[in-house]
Amino acid sequence: MSRVSIVTPAALALERRLVLQFLGVGSLAATGLASGFVPLARAAEQSLAWPKNAFAQKNEAAALAALFEKPIVVPSDKVSLDVPEIAENGAVVPVSVTAALPNVTAIALLIPENPFTLAACCQIPEGTEPAISCRLKMAKTSDVVAVVQADGKYYSTRKQVKVTLGGCGG
Repeated sequence: MSRVSIVTPAALALERRLVLQFLGVGSLAATGLASGFVPLARAAEQSLAWPKNAFAQKNEAAALAALFEKPIVVPSDKVSLDVPEIAENGAVVPVSVTAALPNVTAIALLIPENPFTLAACCQIPEGTEPAISCRLKMAKTSDVVAVVQADGKYYSTRKQVKVTLGGCGG
């Protein structure tokens, strides 16, 4: 017995769409390889050492020592930390840091009450505005600490964020 397949216009449109998507992704990949962008991106990624040991630390002093090799951190009003006073969802706490300091090379965010203190560390390329924004996960109410490395010195600021349970705001 032979089977007869019935091809509907919807099935043809779906197949056409999949072929076009495949060709589009393929052409983007080929363009990236041909232009040399992909190897450059990999080289830049490999040139930055991942501070695995710093992210494994369970307290603020140990995380900073592993990240910056025993820094002397001084509080500064030139580091601006924008966080909410109350976070109704500890899974997505918005954090922004800017620094009014020359020659900033790194910005780190620490949350002392999290199981692992270091939450983020960003290398700031020369000539880039020293500002980062991200969303962090907080286990419970804690300070958020921003540490900025500039001209070989370390500056910080901190603010407390109250994490409420269940998003009730109280």
